[in-house]
Amino acid sequence: MAAADIRIIQPILGHTDVKTTQGLQVAASFAWPAQPRSRTVWSSTLNNPYEIVGTAFGLLSVWLTIRKSVWCWPTGLVNVVCFFVMFCEVKLYAELITYAVFFGLGLYGWWKWSPGKNAHTELPVTRTPHRLAAVLIALGLVWTPIQGYCLHQYTDAALPYWDSSITVLSLLAQWMMARKYLENWLLWIAVDLLGIGVYQAKGLYATAGLYAVFLILATSGLVTWWRAFAVERKPDRASI
Repeated sequence: MAAADIRIIQPILGHTDVKTTQGLQVAASFAWPAQPRSRTVWSSTLNNPYEIVGTAFGLLSVWLTIRKSVWCWPTGLVNVVCFFVMFCEVKLYAELITYAVFFGLGLYGWWKWSPGKNAHTELPVTRTPHRLAAVLIALGLVWTPIQGYCLHQYTDAALPYWDSSITVLSLLAQWMMARKYLENWLLWIAVDLLGIGVYQAKGLYATAGLYAVFLILATSGLVTWWRAFAVERKPDRASI
């Protein structure tokens, strides 16, 4: 939804603050096709070196993750550092929290997936235990609105609730990925759908495009890991 579109509906809704207007833009991005962007807008976002480098390493990291390569973690750390700086510039503070924790989770995942940690055997893909899944769902439902409320009340964060949803889902998905739980890809698919709308609304068009590619890769990752899971559990069935 363009700025002109927001001005048209504001008289109907009455007075809206900046955060409400931005929230409308995010919601509209899922319902209306993006309007053609001028060359100036595209050049402003693509001239951000952190976004360019972070995008490249982000794609490489996801591709390596699908292949279950331990090198997904060091390449992912480069993506984390670049995006941390970029989100600081556009005041997406919940994302700063996400990427700060991502850095620690990246080191944890690198250690967890390393051959030396698993006696020279690859960490297998497994399903998330039902009780753990219930805990993670409850944690997400409680954590997201609390963080969104705090950011809305005490900071000038843009899109606090949308941003917090991405934060919580991303952190849960990243931890699950480090443990090689199959369902991590379902959370990443949700994150990618939200990210496309949020980053488009913030004018980070290259990042929104990156998340569209991430969406395709996450779907591919879910299929690939499901097949790997099916293969890895066959020996267990044979031994019964």
